[in-house]
Amino acid sequence: MAYSRISDANEITARYMDSILIKESLIDSVVADTSTELFGKKFASPVMTPAFSHLKEFGGRKLTGLEEYSIAAKNMNILNFVGMMENDMFSRIIDTGASTVRIVKPYANNGKVRDQMKFAEDSGAFGIGMDIDHIFGPDGLDVVIGEQMAVQTSDMIRSYIESTKLPFFIKGVLSAEEASKCAELGASAIIVSHHHGRLPYAVPPLMVLPEISRVLEGTGVKIIVDCGISSGADVYKCLALGADAAAVGRSMLPSLEEEGAEGAERFLRTVNNELRYIMSCTGFAAVDEIDDSFLVRTL
Repeated sequence: MAYSRISDANEITARYMDSILIKESLIDSVVADTSTELFGKKFASPVMTPAFSHLKEFGGRKLTGLEEYSIAAKNMNILNFVGMMENDMFSRIIDTGASTVRIVKPYANNGKVRDQMKFAEDSGAFGIGMDIDHIFGPDGLDVVIGEQMAVQTSDMIRSYIESTKLPFFIKGVLSAEEASKCAELGASAIIVSHHHGRLPYAVPPLMVLPEISRVLEGTGVKIIVDCGISSGADVYKCLALGADAAAVGRSMLPSLEEEGAEGAERFLRTVNNELRYIMSCTGFAAVDEIDDSFLVRTL
């Protein structure tokens, strides 16, 4: 069969993820505990929701998909993320009671960036952050739903971080060099991601994760991974390679669309249950004990 070049980062990511296999260690193992702590708060799981934006009301239901998966996160006691939205919608997210991180787009209107971050903090957000992988688009600077984006300098990012008492998350990191820069700027956490394949031939997050983990060792910066996370096995691989947590993404959408908060919660519990099972089968009793000793790389 002729060789075919593949530039789709999502397919490249899936192939790499699936190339990592898992060994067992059963004797003396116990039922694992998936609880984890982030920035002083204990969560039931390192499984997290994605930073979705502008989800509509599915199936004619009263609440938007954003509110529904936030309710699922609240019920699960996991960290919740939301993306691009106006302040009135963010108020509705906060009203669900979920511990929520608001990821703000890199708007050209810098006043809007600062307003949304301050509004989130004043409203009781768990954390705030910026989606740096939406700075550029195919025609130069990106335009997202009619909103112009802008270049973000180190000084600008540092000023956002210094303006808040909340943990600050930088989303869209895909190299050890950028991860190191985020630490220098004072970020609390990074999200290792290629934003569902925005960059052709983007390196799979799990491929670059070990190097990122090494450069951040001792800094206190937390590492979250997204892109293609759809199972507890995927989450386990992220944790084993150096992440503190992982966010599911589009894999949650069918359950959310069909059954709302209940469907999203069922999906998230299934992912977490599989994570617990694999931890138990590899001899790790707690999330912070997991390492790569039972992974086998075939690529």
